Amino acid sequence: MVRIPRDGSGAARDSYYPQPVRIAVTGSIAMDHLMRFSGQFKESLVTEQLDRVSLSFLVEDLQIRRGGIAPNICFGLAALGLDPLLVGSVGEDFGDYRAWLERHGVQTWPVRVSETQHTARFICTTDSVNAQIGSFYAGAMAEARQIELQPIAERAGSLDLVVISPNDPEAMLRHTDECRVRGFDFVADPSQQMAWMDGAQIKQLIDGATYLFTNDYEDCLITQKTGWSHEDIVERVAVRVITRGTNGSSVEIAGQPRQDIPIAREVSRVDPTGVGDAYRAGFLAGIAWELSLERCAQLGSLVASYAIEVVGTQEYRFGDTFLTRFQAAYGTAAADEIAPHLSHRRL
Repeated sequence: MVRIPRDGSGAARDSYYPQPVRIAVTGSIAMDHLMRFSGQFKESLVTEQLDRVSLSFLVEDLQIRRGGIAPNICFGLAALGLDPLLVGSVGEDFGDYRAWLERHGVQTWPVRVSETQHTARFICTTDSVNAQIGSFYAGAMAEARQIELQPIAERAGSLDLVVISPNDPEAMLRHTDECRVRGFDFVADPSQQMAWMDGAQIKQLIDGATYLFTNDYEDCLITQKTGWSHEDIVERVAVRVITRGTNGSSVEIAGQPRQDIPIAREVSRVDPTGVGDAYRAGFLAGIAWELSLERCAQLGSLVASYAIEVVGTQEYRFGDTFLTRFQAAYGTAAADEIAPHLSHRRL
């Protein structure tokens, strides 16, 4: 089980881990096909003919990016030296993506391979004024509901923490229920899927979670759909984490003062895609290292700052600047606490 510092404190464990923390990350696994059109879509749209629209656009650029929330989180965890287990459903076309993830330290053996469907894809064209036309093909992701966590736990030796991130909705509900039945600590991270779920389903996803992650907009959405107050939600989970964009993030435990953590400033803002996933990776690494919740949030913020500085969700590299930037953002004492763990860093 993962220790939760109830008072927000907690000393970092030694850099040698006799029993590595096993974190399984469930969620979507996808490839993104991103294209750029130099004109404007609206110039080709005829209002009176929209019921018979038939259009094609000559694009100037195509970028194929590795994506999906579960591998994005796993990539960040592995970059920090952990060995996360990726859990999701893909097609037989996953080979190159699998090799990339394994090369960067992600354990992909729990991934289920569909015999009939392709790996999920997001195909999007953006015009010169940033209007977008996109399509999402779920494909093999819909078969994630067939995955059972117990066989994975048995092969891994145990599961200390299961992250339930956006995925096939039935898979998310099944994983949540199994975690409760088998006593696995779990992270509820419903984010984008909350738009498609009703209040009863959202309650089922988050009730009893060890950690609940949302942004501030999603916090309001949970309240609206479930009828629970903010205080009700805090009471129903062990730790509540809310990201607030440039206003940083907050961590709450019932009966304790809220902790507000400022962001670690980025060098540049290039692409916000995947920033939330990077934050979660940093925060979860801090949990594995048994840092305080404040340090976990600080670590998450710094990893997120690297992600926003590049195009692509798995393209950032820490280099030799990680500890220096952490110290600049949060001080010498904070940097001294995380320093012993960075010897395991892969990137």
